[in-house]
Amino acid sequence: MNNPSKRSTVYFDPEIHQALRLKAAFSHRSVSDLVNEAVRAALLEDQEDLATFEKRVSEPTITYEELLSDLKAHGKI
Repeated sequence: MNNPSKRSTVYFDPEIHQALRLKAAFSHRSVSDLVNEAVRAALLEDQEDLATFEKRVSEPTITYEELLSDLKAHGKI
């Protein structure tokens, strides 16, 4: 059995709401479908970012000041 959708109230800026409604009408989709798609994309991006951070956790880091010094030493700035 499919899980029923959950209802939630979301408040949009008027301009965003208008754009969302126009996009929904133009694409023959519901506002809910568009919002769900956008949230899924944002969550997937977060998951990918976290995985990348995890892969790079052992890489050496430098301070901003060290970066500027290195760029200056190599004639980049």
